[in-house]
Amino acid sequence: MSLILFSIIWLKNSELPIVKHKIYRHLLFWFTYSIQGTLLEYAWIHDLFPPEREAYVVTLAILFNLLLVSVKMPFSYYVMQFPINHLLVQKTAIFKIIIQILLALVIAIFFYRIANVYVISPLLKPEKTIGMTDVFNPSGLFIALLDIGYICGIAVALKLFRMQASKLKTEKFLIKDKLETELKFLKNQINPHFLFNTLNNIYGLARKKSDQAPEVVLRLSKLLRFMLYESHRESITIAEEIRILEDYLELEKIRYDHRLKISFEKEIDDSTQMITPLILLPFIENAFKHGLNETTGDNSIQIRIKLQNGSLFFQASNTQDYSGENNVTEKIGLSNIRRQLELMYKDFSLQLDNLPKTFNVSLKINLNSHGTL
Repeated sequence: MSLILFSIIWLKNSELPIVKHKIYRHLLFWFTYSIQGTLLEYAWIHDLFPPEREAYVVTLAILFNLLLVSVKMPFSYYVMQFPINHLLVQKTAIFKIIIQILLALVIAIFFYRIANVYVISPLLKPEKTIGMTDVFNPSGLFIALLDIGYICGIAVALKLFRMQASKLKTEKFLIKDKLETELKFLKNQINPHFLFNTLNNIYGLARKKSDQAPEVVLRLSKLLRFMLYESHRESITIAEEIRILEDYLELEKIRYDHRLKISFEKEIDDSTQMITPLILLPFIENAFKHGLNETTGDNSIQIRIKLQNGSLFFQASNTQDYSGENNVTEKIGLSNIRRQLELMYKDFSLQLDNLPKTFNVSLKINLNSHGTL
């Protein structure tokens, strides 16, 4: 029970400022242990005195505990500060460390027995004759070994636990930082790709001196505003994501005119459901870049989005000229989105089908499985 109590005290103060944190943690540790030690000393000696001397017995128990703690404390700190650090940090040979600990333990036991024989025993049994041989009494030495080893073992165990916890915390931070950097990199790859495609659209309209060019620029400015100020948010509503898809499709309709047929079906039960920004757009963008742009004749895109109880079903299908190969090569856009899905959602499935005349994307995401990096 005492070990559990020490651990709780040790961890409970972990949010204090670093310097005060260490001081308070150590003070609480030894204060708690001293309470236990005083109670044990009292239990051992209270039968040696009559009931009317209760206050005196309590005083002796406190003094005996403080005297013995003054021996245990230096040994415990020595082991924590030097042998343990040398073994774990400096990788000193374990045989050398064992010798150091044994020598320090012999010294601690010697002073422990000196305190018992020449201070504690005379106060408990003044009539008893004592000598140096009593210091090396086998049973007394064994009790000293157990008493010193007990508190030192707890202190070392807590130090090792804190070192491991600190190491795991550092590793977790480094992994989190790496994943966040990777996610930002993936998003930054997608955004220039999208901008490049849209600018090509404007260039084509400008060459034709089309009256639709101003409308395209206006829609593009809305998209850019979103990408600059909103896309780096952790999540947006599904309504905002659909609005971006619709703006993009309107841009492409202006570009392709009568060559393009678009079907966009939406079935949303909660327009406020949160979703990672721009997670769906690259699939539609891919349909235009690798589907319609490389296909002759009439083209069509069918898009379907269904949201039900936090589960998103997204399907996109575009016409293509059949190449005779069913293998799907994920280029930069699709591979980046797959990686984003892996980073942001614990529960999703993505299927790409390269079929004769059509390329199909089927995506299922449990939006409630959104993880935190």
